[in-house]
Amino acid sequence: MDYRFLGASGLKISEITYGNWITHGSQVESDVASTCVRAALDVGITTFDTADTYANGAAEDVLGAALAGQRRESLEIFTKVYWPVGPKGPNDTGLSRKHIMEGINGSLRRLQMDYVDLYQAHRFDYETPLEETIQAFADVVRSGKALYIGVSEWNAEQLRAGQALAQQAGFSIVSNQPQYSALWRVIEAEVVPVSKELGIAQIVWSPMAQGVLSGKYLPGQPAPEGSRATDDKGGKNFISRLMEEPVLTAVQKLRPIADDLGLKMSQLAIAWVLQNDNVSAALVGASRPEQIIENVAAGGVRIPAEQMTAIDAALGAVVVRDPALTVSPPARVV
Repeated sequence: MDYRFLGASGLKISEITYGNWITHGSQVESDVASTCVRAALDVGITTFDTADTYANGAAEDVLGAALAGQRRESLEIFTKVYWPVGPKGPNDTGLSRKHIMEGINGSLRRLQMDYVDLYQAHRFDYETPLEETIQAFADVVRSGKALYIGVSEWNAEQLRAGQALAQQAGFSIVSNQPQYSALWRVIEAEVVPVSKELGIAQIVWSPMAQGVLSGKYLPGQPAPEGSRATDDKGGKNFISRLMEEPVLTAVQKLRPIADDLGLKMSQLAIAWVLQNDNVSAALVGASRPEQIIENVAAGGVRIPAEQMTAIDAALGAVVVRDPALTVSPPARVV
């Protein structure tokens, strides 16, 4: 396992980071989730990402239980706040001071921890003054309940405004968590250049494009039983836009490239995002321990320039690049 600095901070994290978005507390049973976490630890993953909204808190519960007994100082634990939690009342969402303060306390209780290493704004909140949000995060840091602050899916303008206020408040935003893969490159034109300027790193989610880049979905054929594309709880609706025939046909052109590099297609997808020097970590989930072992093999891989060019040529017009697609809801979701 290789470890990378998180932005301009002194914190190192595992470049393959374990995320439990649609697995813990929903897609897989708690005992299987715990087995996956132990497998992650065994292969050198020290960084774990979750959020209060995942399975309405159950994902944090499961992760906390799975990590119980581990040396806390040897782990980097990330969680997030913004989306609705609990009974989903009017203040159970957003980035108000009230929701942030109550959110961090709830997350720590579920995780069975005294602090998290990184606390992230899960989206941008247009209904709360940014000054209020940043001041609340500053107070979370001063209280010792979070060591660092990050954001998720903020656009370049939001990153610039947030960082300016954060530094006035005595801390820095160190990370952004966007969707990023060889098929979804909307951060490259604006978010990445601004992030480099501001000392912000990317912790990217869906590096395998919801499993499409693994090559298991074949054009003209039904999705395999038990896959994410057939699982209503596991992201069937989210993946549907990637299941179009031109996308699946283009993805199959990556197979000989992966073969030439001695990689599985899933490993090629993860290695591809890690070639970006603004990416500190690729988030991967798992419903089986062997998936963790397979994914970790992508760590430390360097894809030669010739193959990077071949990947671009293979995917061609199906790649999404529009920076305007980095968006947050215009109003709080309840």
